[in-house]
Amino acid sequence: MTDSPSFSASDNALLSKPPVAAQRPKALVTHGDQRTDPYYWLSDRNKPEVIEYLEAENAYTAAQTQHTEALQQTLYDEMLGRIQETDLSVPYRYGGYYYYSRTEEGKAYSIHCRKRGSLDAAEEVLLDENVLAQGHEFFSLGTYEVSPDQTLLAYAIDTQGDERYTLAFKTLETADLERGDKSADKTGDNTHSLLTESISNTSGVAWANDNETLFYLTLDEANRSFRVWRHRLGTSPDCDQLVYEEKDEAFYLSLGVTLSEAYILVSADSKITSEVRFLDANRPDEDFRVIQPREKGVEYSVSHHPGSGVEESRFYIVTNDEAVNFKLMMVPVVDPSKGEWKSVIPHREDVMLVDVDVFADHLVIYERERGLPTIRVQELSTGDVQQIDFPEPTYFVTDGFMREFSSHILRFRYGSMVTPSSVFDYDMNSYERELKKQQPVLGGYDQSQYVSERLIATATDGTEVPISLVYKKGIHKKGISTDGPNPLHLTGYGSYGYPYPVTFSPYRLSLLDRGVVCAIAHIRGGGDMGRRWYEDGKFLNKTNTFTDFIACAEHLIAEGWTSADRLAISGGSAGGLLMGAVVNQRPDLFKVAIAQVPFVDVVTTILDPDLPLSVMEWDEWGNPNEPEFYQYMKAYSPYDNVTAQDYPNLLITAGLNDPRVSYWEPAKWTAKLRATKTDGHQLLLKTNMGAGHGGASGRYERIKEIAFVDAFLLDCLGLGEL
Repeated sequence: MTDSPSFSASDNALLSKPPVAAQRPKALVTHGDQRTDPYYWLSDRNKPEVIEYLEAENAYTAAQTQHTEALQQTLYDEMLGRIQETDLSVPYRYGGYYYYSRTEEGKAYSIHCRKRGSLDAAEEVLLDENVLAQGHEFFSLGTYEVSPDQTLLAYAIDTQGDERYTLAFKTLETADLERGDKSADKTGDNTHSLLTESISNTSGVAWANDNETLFYLTLDEANRSFRVWRHRLGTSPDCDQLVYEEKDEAFYLSLGVTLSEAYILVSADSKITSEVRFLDANRPDEDFRVIQPREKGVEYSVSHHPGSGVEESRFYIVTNDEAVNFKLMMVPVVDPSKGEWKSVIPHREDVMLVDVDVFADHLVIYERERGLPTIRVQELSTGDVQQIDFPEPTYFVTDGFMREFSSHILRFRYGSMVTPSSVFDYDMNSYERELKKQQPVLGGYDQSQYVSERLIATATDGTEVPISLVYKKGIHKKGISTDGPNPLHLTGYGSYGYPYPVTFSPYRLSLLDRGVVCAIAHIRGGGDMGRRWYEDGKFLNKTNTFTDFIACAEHLIAEGWTSADRLAISGGSAGGLLMGAVVNQRPDLFKVAIAQVPFVDVVTTILDPDLPLSVMEWDEWGNPNEPEFYQYMKAYSPYDNVTAQDYPNLLITAGLNDPRVSYWEPAKWTAKLRATKTDGHQLLLKTNMGAGHGGASGRYERIKEIAFVDAFLLDCLGLGEL
């Protein structure tokens, strides 16, 4: 056993060498197999020595990166100089108002506003996040929902980073509404009244149409949203009625209201199964009814159309029931669990149906085809279909925020690695699109000076894996240029069926302008190429995620884009697991790896039912209480597979209040790497002591974090000169 040293962040002698965590072996026995964890004690944050260790690591990291402070400042100034600090979102119309948010120079958070009837009307400030954030190291706005009659606002805030939000209410009119006691408004606007009632530990709300009843979710000890409550404004939350409790620990709840505003929906979801309940929003005191009882492996989501003329009210349901890539069905609202489900869009092997939006006269269909997102619009009365085209070889598109069911305008957001995020309004009657706003990029950004491509790598089993690539003109592959291999930054995720978005980042320009090629590996485990792409990278196929990423790196090297000594990789959360797995398997392939809030102690975490990444995650990773899954997961778990070998330069980050990946996973991994690896490369742990999974809050602090990470990356690649 190694005794723990007395850590001191101010001890200069300790800053020249890394902290050494105590080794206190703990035997963990599962299925007769014993794992020995020397750093298990780091999971108890209530021990002063744990906090001392994290602070000592932070002090060591600060000392080891002190030489990059000028570069960090330069990068920060560049990044800040590219964003328009005083800016305005594209307003959307709802209930006779135009809603929008804006930012002001020097202020870290958004200000939420509206105008009545016209954009030329006087501005009404509804919520100023900067006021709410005062006195807090961390601040996050969660729920922000205006009541159907536009007179009330429900909003929720988190000041710890643990994603447990406190729900509050305020009036949005100056007249006395007699809705209970009111206090002075501390949300940034003195013309409104802040209601005294508040509800802690929440996660989502939905208004009923009476503008007095509101449904909300609360969390259990594992941060799982598991209860739905009914609250009536002006009454004590202690009197709120429990509407539904989800007892299966593999399921979590979400709340929503259909675009038609006719129904409130409660969705219970595991990673592979869904069950949706619905309630007439005009009858909030009634009971929720199940649309279709849960069936293991069957997922579905629900939209509503009230019907017109002889047509009856109906639900549109996207489901994977006997349809791996999902299909669209329709069923009458009157009794959906027993009614006849009719096919609207059949299953297709080569196209994945992602979602639909149901408007009064149109059906908007979001799909993925050949690894790219697409949008089709179908006119309900005629069945005519329009395809919205997008010009670039690799891009990102998603729906915009719209609240009016009767509208014939579809709003969507489009961008690519060279095209700044752009908001379009598409007229579903005339087929015309209008650019409402493109993300401003200050400092003379010229899109024509950057190139975006799509490459294909071949995995070990012959599967073709796409790579999205961006670089500045003048960059060439080896053999064309005499400058040698390019520095290259490769990132990926590959979990939960999440397609990695090919978006524009003004912050990325600081790398591109220094000659760094940036790439995204669209590996299995994500949803980039459809549902089967996801299934081929989960459970007992999870190692495909890692070998795909390695294949992408090898392809970029083989094709002359870079070399192993100029290749940097990064990933966060489950993407941090990816980083841990690939540096264990192929440490020779990378010069530097950045793992942000990495999920690396896979087996220990998922075996603990009290942690967020446990029971709910069994449908993603497998249940290690079953021997086959236990052995498979143990074989790739980054923490369990640290070995005595040379590793790349490593920067690892954590959040002390992280409710998704506990701080001790990256901390333990760092300690074990430091005690085991055989090289002299950098190994740094940086823990945000006042934040959670998403890192620092406020745009300026976020930019500082990005600049710190990029400075480390550039320094390791030999590009640290100003």
